[in-house]
Amino acid sequence: MKKRRLGRTNMYVNPVGLGCMGFSHAYGEAEDRETAVRIMKEAHALGYDFYDTAECYTGINHDGSISYNEELVGEAVHDFRDEVILATKFGVDHKGDHLELDSSPERIRRSLEGSLKRLHTDYIDLYYQHRIDPKVEPEVVAGVMKELIEEGKIRAWGISEVDEEYLRRAHAVCPVTAIQNRYSMMATWYESLFPVCEELGVTYVAFSPMANGLLSGQFTNESQFAEGDFRNHMPQYTKEGYQKAKALLDMIKELAEAKNCTMAQISLAWMICKKDYIIPIPGSRKLERLKENFESGNVVLTPEEIKNIDEHLAGMDFDVFGGH
Repeated sequence: MKKRRLGRTNMYVNPVGLGCMGFSHAYGEAEDRETAVRIMKEAHALGYDFYDTAECYTGINHDGSISYNEELVGEAVHDFRDEVILATKFGVDHKGDHLELDSSPERIRRSLEGSLKRLHTDYIDLYYQHRIDPKVEPEVVAGVMKELIEEGKIRAWGISEVDEEYLRRAHAVCPVTAIQNRYSMMATWYESLFPVCEELGVTYVAFSPMANGLLSGQFTNESQFAEGDFRNHMPQYTKEGYQKAKALLDMIKELAEAKNCTMAQISLAWMICKKDYIIPIPGSRKLERLKENFESGNVVLTPEEIKNIDEHLAGMDFDVFGGH
């Protein structure tokens, strides 16, 4: 499994990263601390060396206390901190039914200090602006990132859910190492950024690479999710949304059988084999799923097979969370 370079830095990671959000955020009650930490430690033993979290990933424990995802990740990677690339994000607060955005220089520095403390580290490898704040120009944000790199508090920076104009303007001030945008077979609208990533030397970190689990083949519109699980309100899990995705799911299943692998592995291998600068960061609370996801880096799809998938996708229409 060949490692992938993050932007134009000297940081290299395996082709599948670990999205840690689900241990405490968005998927019902938070996983208990001991179990979450154990699984993230075992993920490192499997080969994971790229851990992704965020300041705003919080959840509720069974006793009503708040679970901070960064604290779980920090405890998990403590003994092998120098062997992993640690990514976190700033600039977003979850306020019930909406996001509150703040990327002011003061907020960035305050957020960074909080993240460093929760992660039990004195530097962040990759620090993302979680969402674009319309109140703050990209040049201002990039200027703060340049200062933080010079101060040794972060090694590199990135932007999540970014568009081309913002990326170019920010990159001109302080080179952007990675973008983290939604990407899956059901969410391909950011492929227009591929030429920009290639031109600027930017890595594309793909979140929700299996459309919040649907492309794994493990769930249907009849699946029951826990209270507080975001999938309860996602369009791909409605009856109509699932039916729109059925032809794609059948195609993935057929290809998985031919390749003697799982549907999840096909979904990830499709993007890994498409571009050598794409790194998906799927997540799961189950160790067997994490192993399955990681092994997708060993599944080979030929250019012809990828082209065939893309041609089918071009004629399909989906109802999917985050759809443009």
